[in-house]
Amino acid sequence: MKNYEPRLKKTYKEQIAPELFKELGYTSTMQIPRLEKIIVSMGVGEALQNKKLLDAAVDDLTLITGQKAVKTKARKSIANFKIREGQEIGVKVTLRGAMMYEFLDRLVNVALPRVKDFRGINQNAFDGHGNYSLGIIEQIIFPEIDFDKIERVSGLNIAIVTTAKTDAEAKAFLGKFGMPFRK
Repeated sequence: MKNYEPRLKKTYKEQIAPELFKELGYTSTMQIPRLEKIIVSMGVGEALQNKKLLDAAVDDLTLITGQKAVKTKARKSIANFKIREGQEIGVKVTLRGAMMYEFLDRLVNVALPRVKDFRGINQNAFDGHGNYSLGIIEQIIFPEIDFDKIERVSGLNIAIVTTAKTDAEAKAFLGKFGMPFRK
């Protein structure tokens, strides 16, 4: 396992990086966009009444990403939502390295095609700095989740952080990875 390299990372090094270097007219290989990290998070507002839902969300995210999920706390109190500062209301995982490439591979090639009535992902969800955010309505699109064992169907957010300077560069970069952007 020491010299294991994810399929997507190998493809990036051998094909995607040289193509981007030519297409975008870079002068240095350090200008080529790279994946920095992928953050997968899930908000569990109902955890205030039922702590079991938060533990179930941790288990689901751990299964989906292959890495232990961390409970997140509310940063400030919001009276309308009955949230107090410091209460655990969410779950997140930050993926880097090989785990990040494996997750992206599964997301693009396995999970997204399983979405009902899928026509592609929104190409306007870039933040202006080359990062992409994606919301998924049901966590059951991932094959690791057993439909019979889930507490409740919930959505999750995926933020893909790249070193791209502009949204156009990031779109070209993610397009090479096979991201199914809506036409």
